[in-house]
Amino acid sequence: MTKGENKEGKSMTPDELLSMIGVSPADNVEGIPTAYPWKSKWVGQQVRGMFAYRRMLDSISREVFTFGPWAVGAAWQSALLDTMLRPVSAAARIAVGAGRNPDALADMNGWIYKSYSRLLYTLTGFFMKDGRFDREKARMICTTARGKAYLKNYMDEFAQLEHQYNNIGQTRLKAMKELLKCLLVVITEQPFASGYLPFAKNRPDGAHTNSMEEYLAENLVRFENLYAENAFDIKEYSERATGGHIGFSCYEFVAGSEIHRVRLRYYPVFKGVKPNGKIIYMATPLINRPELFDLAPGKSVVDVFLKKGYRIYLVDHGDPGWEETELGLDFYGKTIPDLFLGIIKKRHPRDEIYVMAYCMGGTLILPYLARRAEERLAEGKSMDIRKVALMASPVKFDDDESGHAPIRSLIRRDYDPELMKELFGAVNIPPQVIESGMNEIQPGVQHTVVLGFYGRAERKESIADAAPFLYWLTHGTKFPITAHIQWIQNVFIGNQIFEGKYRLPSTHARFDGKPVNMGILKKAGVTIFDYRGSRDPIAPAGSCVAGEIWGKVMKGNVKYTCEALNRTIEKNIGHIFVVSRKLLAEYVELVEDFYRT
Repeated sequence: MTKGENKEGKSMTPDELLSMIGVSPADNVEGIPTAYPWKSKWVGQQVRGMFAYRRMLDSISREVFTFGPWAVGAAWQSALLDTMLRPVSAAARIAVGAGRNPDALADMNGWIYKSYSRLLYTLTGFFMKDGRFDREKARMICTTARGKAYLKNYMDEFAQLEHQYNNIGQTRLKAMKELLKCLLVVITEQPFASGYLPFAKNRPDGAHTNSMEEYLAENLVRFENLYAENAFDIKEYSERATGGHIGFSCYEFVAGSEIHRVRLRYYPVFKGVKPNGKIIYMATPLINRPELFDLAPGKSVVDVFLKKGYRIYLVDHGDPGWEETELGLDFYGKTIPDLFLGIIKKRHPRDEIYVMAYCMGGTLILPYLARRAEERLAEGKSMDIRKVALMASPVKFDDDESGHAPIRSLIRRDYDPELMKELFGAVNIPPQVIESGMNEIQPGVQHTVVLGFYGRAERKESIADAAPFLYWLTHGTKFPITAHIQWIQNVFIGNQIFEGKYRLPSTHARFDGKPVNMGILKKAGVTIFDYRGSRDPIAPAGSCVAGEIWGKVMKGNVKYTCEALNRTIEKNIGHIFVVSRKLLAEYVELVEDFYRT
């Protein structure tokens, strides 16, 4: 440091520091209410167009002009396009096999998140001393020439990352930039010129509830907590904090249950707890890890019911590989429950079996139970599974009351089953593709999740508490390609379950391959508990209507949405409510009452 360089001068302001980055895709100047991957969409449209054009050329050469110059020209162009598109398909398969995003632009965004969080970590760490934020050092850095140059270098690096970002709107990077803004306020000990204070608590009229000093003290703790856990990147932090393992309760895989990569988990009743003679069969979605039923202490449906003496069996679909690419909904919606419920009945012949299902796990278990009822009643037997508790399980998919019109419109516009086979036919649909679709129907969810995590970081325990859910959220499973196409075409667009056109195989010739009679659930005495959320964009309340249209009439319903039918409960909740201890406790109490009735 040269002579005079250590003398204090005018302190830098957060506005001066932020201006060094300039306006970037992380700022959402367009005011878009969700994350919009415009570059990926543009590239995707080009790729879809090229694949569609090649299919048209193949059709011309095969069916329209079998001979002559037109056929030769079409075949030549098709071969040229095939040469261009083959590397695209290969790159997609390689990326999925390596666990990466097949969208190269989205994959680059992932690198930007990691790099941005690393900059946040190292910049914060520069001011840390013995685990505490050193305010004196921050004042020195903001007022000396060398310190200002240091901060400018950091702003240049943040700028490089932001201007390379491939999305716009309410994005994950925008949430990370909010944390950077907060850090700049903490470092300079000044609000932005507009008076803006990131993560400040405000009154209804917009005024801050805390003084500037109180605000600084609160956010010093926020950064001390985030730094101590290196929790600036939610995905990387969740991997480190959980060690790649989530799930709270002990279980074992049932011998003889493995079929392809699907296995049946058994959660034995705790020692000292007497089994109550009741079994819960948990039907899980193909799209997520099943640990959502058993995330952590206080966030585990499994744990609560084990303590009450229930035996629990849970379907674990695993992570499908190439062997599962040809398996359709017949396998996942009929073969699996037939096998697993048969195993359970042999192990516990006298116990009563109930069903609990989440999201599409419930969507698929209902037609299975209807087919099972058809088969048993045809054999002169009574229905053996009579209580079904659904969690956010949609069964109605239309463009009107269901609430699914936006996603159905998106599917019609963008979903190309032939292209899906071209790109993922050998490796199955990767979770990143599923996630991109989910983001379309949950405006701003990427931004909201990350900003909410940072916003709660002033409480150190909330950081660790969030780790299992963040891991579950950022580490999905692949969706078997054939089953995915059938799910989209038959269930989501075809609305076959609701309209009584959904077909399943059967050992009975009269039912095999025929449409399932959903109305037989009522005749068979099956009672449906439907738990849905008014703020759920993935399974809108209007689509979760199984409890209104099928099943046995009940007395003492908590709430009627249609007079004298089943038990349907609608709350002001979203899709993944079980991560809230309060909401989970409410759900469990209601379900237990349903099972007892």
